[in-house]
Amino acid sequence: MRTHAIMVLGTSSHVGKSLLTAALCRIFAQHGYRVAPFKSQNMSLNSAVTPDGLEIGRAQALQAEAAGILPSVHMNPILLKPGGDMTSQIIVRGKIWGKLSASEYYLRRVNELLPTVCESYEILAAQNDVIVLEGAGSPAEINLKEHDIVNMRMAGIADAACLLLGDIDRGGVFGSLLGTFELLDPHERDRIAGFLINKFRGDVQLLEPGIRMIEERLGKPCLGVVPYLPGLSLDEEDSLGMPSFDSEHSAAWSISSNPSRPLRIAVIALPSFSNFTDFDALRAEPSVFIRFCRNPEELVHADVIIIPGSKQTAHDLAWMHSLGLGKRIVDHACKGLVVGICGGMQMLGNEIHDPHEMEHAASIPGLGLLAIQTTMQPQKITRISSGYLVARSLFGQPISNLQIAGYEIHVGDTTYLKGAKPFANLSTESGDGTFLDGCIAHDNRTFGTYLHGLFDDDIFRHAFLNAARAFYRLEALHQRNYWKKQREASLDRLTEAVRTAIDIPHLFRLVNLPCNSQSHTERQP
Repeated sequence: MRTHAIMVLGTSSHVGKSLLTAALCRIFAQHGYRVAPFKSQNMSLNSAVTPDGLEIGRAQALQAEAAGILPSVHMNPILLKPGGDMTSQIIVRGKIWGKLSASEYYLRRVNELLPTVCESYEILAAQNDVIVLEGAGSPAEINLKEHDIVNMRMAGIADAACLLLGDIDRGGVFGSLLGTFELLDPHERDRIAGFLINKFRGDVQLLEPGIRMIEERLGKPCLGVVPYLPGLSLDEEDSLGMPSFDSEHSAAWSISSNPSRPLRIAVIALPSFSNFTDFDALRAEPSVFIRFCRNPEELVHADVIIIPGSKQTAHDLAWMHSLGLGKRIVDHACKGLVVGICGGMQMLGNEIHDPHEMEHAASIPGLGLLAIQTTMQPQKITRISSGYLVARSLFGQPISNLQIAGYEIHVGDTTYLKGAKPFANLSTESGDGTFLDGCIAHDNRTFGTYLHGLFDDDIFRHAFLNAARAFYRLEALHQRNYWKKQREASLDRLTEAVRTAIDIPHLFRLVNLPCNSQSHTERQP
């Protein structure tokens, strides 16, 4: 390969590989190098759309953002989107390639895709000085190693120095580091440059004896201890990062006559919940309390109910019907506010047809709150879109003619029925004309849209919250969070924590690059 490479491996999923990769991308960029992230194969229901309308894992989009570059499909050439029937939709270079069971994919098809993976890596390598690769799960998953194209085989192809990351917050970090290392083949162990401990709380001096002992057992150095960083609000790759509701928050969900109270938003935690990062910006608002709900009782006292995106829309709709969630949402819409995003909007319509059996073998009735119906199609629509609301109001409350923006990832073709009111008039970045999106109920209490990322825009989000608060006769926002600034600050905070924790000159030696004087402090405006 023609570039310098370093790879982040983990002892398991959700140990912090994605965020460490983002931090390393930012560090190399701050030192003046052209850097790009790369993950050959990603399994996630959180995805993003590149500027040219192709689908990749959301983590790689965040890593590109950290590097200060646009996301590319070559950063994540294979994306697996698991379904509810023990199969996954296989996305290759941003487009649907097929739908396979895990055994079909790993035993028969994964090696078929290796040349595509290598070609994408070569394209990035030719354009950049350094590539920061991310592994998946653990490199010690010995049942899958023979067909691995994302961990040690990819490290060998890229000739990458590897960092092994363990999560101490879960407990058992030394055992997980040692166990992972012992299950690697000798030539794979040689590629491990050292290990890092992530999410540490407390006095590092108390950790030192364990670090020295595990260094002796592994014969590898500890390259750093990264502290636990609460409240980063950066994109999670999987649902393990979704917050839970506990008794500590129950007071915020009770009845209150205080007009300055938080707005209570219930998000339906669907079995195939996709793109739950849609709600990160709302969660960060001081005037909002969000609860992820799985049964009708949890919806009591909600002001706004949101049905999110779904990888298996028809199955998740049937699941809601079976639990009585659908009826509770319809009842709520008679007096409260309801929003549907992507698959959630499809569920709010009259019916979902699936003639090609993309997700379901038959038609299924929707909740009937929007005058639309959806037909599932083999082709997936992926695009970045922006435009304006058709009506200058939200929930019956007047607002200015705000611009909205987001990205679409869906397989359904939605048509308007008699009396339907579109939500927005949009266009794509390629300028292929305008098109209508979404729908508003006749009573203005319910709306749906295909736009993911709708709430990321500060102006629209604050208008949305004020309209909902006005509907319930609550006071207007006293405090506002500015999401884009917060994300940038979070990336800087993450990067500085990693920079402080590790030996930066040693990091650059691992990739055979000079640690030049163009430091991050010199690059700040």
